[in-house]
Amino acid sequence: MLELDALLDFTDCDRGSIDSHPNYWYEGRCPQSGELLRLPRTRMSEDLARGLMRYLAADDSYDREGKMYGILLVEMPSGEQGILKAFSGLLNGCSIVEGWVPPIPGRDRVAFEEARTLTQLEAMKQELIALNQLPQRQEYEALFREFEVQMQVLSDRHRNCKQQRDEKRQLLCQTLAAETLEIALEQLNQESRLEKIERRQLKRQRDETLQPLKQLIEAAERRMRALKQQRKELSRELQTQMHAAYTLMNFLGKSRSLSSLMPTNSIPTGTGDCCAPKLLHYAAVNNLKPLAMAEFWWGPPSGDKIQGEFYGACGDRCQPLMGFLLSGLAQNSTVSNDEDFTGGLEAQPLLPTSNNFSCGTGILPVTKIHIVDAEPLDVGAVEARPKNHNISCGTGILPVTQMLPIIYEDKWLIAVNKPSGLLSVPGRYLENQDSVFSRLRNLLPDSLDLNAVHRLDWETSGILLLARDKETSSQLRQQFETKQVHKVYEAVLSGTVKIEAGTIDLPLWGDPENRPYQQVNWECGKPSVTRFQVMARKGNCDRVEFLPLTGTHASIEGSCSGCSRVGDTDFGRSALRMSGCCESATLARAGTFL
Repeated sequence: MLELDALLDFTDCDRGSIDSHPNYWYEGRCPQSGELLRLPRTRMSEDLARGLMRYLAADDSYDREGKMYGILLVEMPSGEQGILKAFSGLLNGCSIVEGWVPPIPGRDRVAFEEARTLTQLEAMKQELIALNQLPQRQEYEALFREFEVQMQVLSDRHRNCKQQRDEKRQLLCQTLAAETLEIALEQLNQESRLEKIERRQLKRQRDETLQPLKQLIEAAERRMRALKQQRKELSRELQTQMHAAYTLMNFLGKSRSLSSLMPTNSIPTGTGDCCAPKLLHYAAVNNLKPLAMAEFWWGPPSGDKIQGEFYGACGDRCQPLMGFLLSGLAQNSTVSNDEDFTGGLEAQPLLPTSNNFSCGTGILPVTKIHIVDAEPLDVGAVEARPKNHNISCGTGILPVTQMLPIIYEDKWLIAVNKPSGLLSVPGRYLENQDSVFSRLRNLLPDSLDLNAVHRLDWETSGILLLARDKETSSQLRQQFETKQVHKVYEAVLSGTVKIEAGTIDLPLWGDPENRPYQQVNWECGKPSVTRFQVMARKGNCDRVEFLPLTGTHASIEGSCSGCSRVGDTDFGRSALRMSGCCESATLARAGTFL
């Protein structure tokens, strides 16, 4: 049954207007095209969310735990509008609650493994509690304090005795002589030796009493460390299985697992259980068109979260999913305040194109893919041949505005001519989601094991290698580490180099005030050697070829011919950074050859 509420359940009005200036945008880059996709949080969606707050306030059960809640204003195929509502995680221990959007599907496929793992984790938790509350710990602490007191009393007494002996020695030296003085002093020395024996005996007694307890406690600590590590590994394994089982659908009708959408070593716990992904997935599955969304915190405060306040998509769990979830959702950058809130946002092509294909809920631009021919690489027994890809999905042709030129491809690896202005791999937040890796990951059918072997900086264009399986990735990384890969960089410098060729040999160190740039530092810098050769001269600009010889960076003072900004030009393991902002000045060619 469709979990859809009527507008009148949350507000006095059944119609509203779209805001031309929303209070917040849920945003994400389309994984295939890099196009920015947006869904607003409008004044009307906030009013609807406040209606949900009134509903929550009327029931004390919602005040027991603080969590995020959300509403999604949607339009059904009939044109009628409704409200979807969701909670993050579990609600009073339940994942499925009548009237609320259900969790993202897939958890049921790992239900048995989840139950088994949770049983193991609970057993480990109880054992950890028992080990932490071991009676011998308190016994050890009590005896240790008791011996400390005894040692202090003994030390105080011995100190007083020593002071008295010192005074006696002075007096004896003044009143006695010869053999009589020697006998008297020996008696005092014997007293000192007896006190040392007494101190050693007390220490021996302390150690003999405490050592067995200490050994038990140390064994318990080792067991606790082992349990914590085992618990961590079990939790990670369960999370990996759950993230592989969780399946999200977008408005192109395309489904992907969480693990394929967030290709990181450790996906944050709770990813996929937040309100926004649950709402958007449910809308896509049920052919509902999202119009606006709003999320808020309800319950006891937590960190910076305050009851009744609105919040955007969380940076580590929700934001990386937004681009995929919003793919296929029609876009429009400007809407009049006078338009009725009765329909979806009409799709508008964001880039001029002559080829428009219907996909999902609107018309999205498609441009041609240009593949550069390349000679096969001798990497295996099977001959490798470059090929084109047919980019299609269940609902039509995928939107491609800046498709990557794949210059070589076989069963083991892919070589891409990365353009300037595009990351090699995705970052953590919205502005860093679009990358070569994320586009290929969402484009290729067998991309789950795709790995970026090396990286080129955002500003740098050139050949980027990606492995299609773990074995190939390992072998290629080893080739990079052992310097079997020959890397060549080209740059256009604003200014002339006085010599035709030479070697830059300077110790470089990361500038903490201006990352990611490097600075010459003779104390902290790492050795950096780069050869260079002037390739051509034209006017006040030189085209220079650079060959890095070390694993660190070499640096040369240069500037951008487009904007004349002077700064360091850095050449790294697989990257060339320039201070210039113009593509023509950053890199003409970055070659990577096996």
